Amino acid sequence: MFQAIPYEGTRQEQFESVLGQLRALIHDESNMIANLANASALLGHFLPDINWSGFYLYDGTELVLGPFQGLPACIRIPLGRGVCGTAAAERRILVIDDVHAFPGHIACDAASNSEIVIPLVKNDELIGVLDIDSPLKGRFDHEDRVFLEKFTSILVSSL
Repeated sequence: MFQAIPYEGTRQEQFESVLGQLRALIHDESNMIANLANASALLGHFLPDINWSGFYLYDGTELVLGPFQGLPACIRIPLGRGVCGTAAAERRILVIDDVHAFPGHIACDAASNSEIVIPLVKNDELIGVLDIDSPLKGRFDHEDRVFLEKFTSILVSSL
């Protein structure tokens, strides 16, 4: 059973607490949708100043909306389009301080101003992306990137 806890200590200590919670949530669970749903809920609970946290899953052609926390979102994103499609096509993490300055940005929520997208890759196969949006410009920093890389690495190992 998940218990909401106060995240105390340094930012790094808080990140480690969340990684421990993720490990506990996915332990002995092999269902991808269940694990992604709990992961998006955990991030939505933990991360301050975000308005969307979730996954787009690669169906062999494009990204399709998966489990998430936030307002209803775009359902399909072609590879190479927008921040999510670009991160997936290039298989690289994108940290965008101002999404309105990103060429081809897809505005699913007009309140979003910054975004971080982390591709989910296992055995050289694209699974999808983790997408997190914020209403604040410049919300995501290097520490967030490192934490979310670890988070997705743990998660991908369960998929």
